[in-house]
Amino acid sequence: MSTTTGTSSIDFDGRVAVVTGAGGGLGRTHALELASRGARVVVNDLGGARDGSGSGSGMADAVVDEITDAGGEAVANYDGVHTWEGGEAIVATALDTWGRIDIVVNNAGILRDVTLHKMDQAQLDAVLKVHLYGAFHVTRAAWSHLRDQGYGRVVNTASGSGLYGNFGQSNYSAAKLGLVGLTRTLALEGARYGILANAIAPVAASRMTSDIMPEALLAKLQPEEVSPLVAWLVSEANTTTGRIYSVGGGYIARVAIVEGTPVTFDTTPTVEEVAAAIGATEDLGDDVVEFEHGVMEQTGRIVTALGIEA
Repeated sequence: MSTTTGTSSIDFDGRVAVVTGAGGGLGRTHALELASRGARVVVNDLGGARDGSGSGSGMADAVVDEITDAGGEAVANYDGVHTWEGGEAIVATALDTWGRIDIVVNNAGILRDVTLHKMDQAQLDAVLKVHLYGAFHVTRAAWSHLRDQGYGRVVNTASGSGLYGNFGQSNYSAAKLGLVGLTRTLALEGARYGILANAIAPVAASRMTSDIMPEALLAKLQPEEVSPLVAWLVSEANTTTGRIYSVGGGYIARVAIVEGTPVTFDTTPTVEEVAAAIGATEDLGDDVVEFEHGVMEQTGRIVTALGIEA
């Protein structure tokens, strides 16, 4: 069931993918895209409301029906990603059904929007457990299998809220930026085993965004516009890892974590000296450096800038 794009063909024949939160929105279109190109897909969805309450099988079943009606292979899973056992059960569905797992797309999410001043523990815990813990749970359950076979692809769903902040979403923003850190570390730990990990920060119409964006904008930001990038990132042809991409509405841009021009001090500075010098650090001009291989690169640059002999 491969599909030709331009001069090459990207297909997933023989590959098994898990897509969490695949009962609607972005997860659904990711699952449909992968299945249309030959992947066998575990369609995971707890079937709850946008805030994570409730559960049901109807959403996942409907997407499985879409895939199988089109001639593809899929199986539903209704476990929640928010528990360690749920992550294991989701991956077990792939192993029990097809004997392998190759691709993990961590997409499941909920919203409990509230300002920090009004937030309670339950609103924090619920969001962190689905977004951040959920990605840990599912990826951790798959990881040993990906390592043993020497191949794997992971895509985590971050957010512009995590990268740049968003009023009333401190819980969501913290979880989403946490996924960026997770992605970068998975890329480092997976490199020797043929496992690639990347993150996307999508903007798309879904039940998560239905009441926070104008209808005219939502009409242009269909989830189908995001899924081709996800399919590329989890394909065998891709060799990119540790990257973050902003994507939506036919727009794709790489997002980088960079460190700009430093100021240095020969001795421990006073607070007043820091205040006088701090403005110079605002410059991200010609001295921009991107760290691609972990936090030790940051340390290395500091060592070099200060002339410290290791």
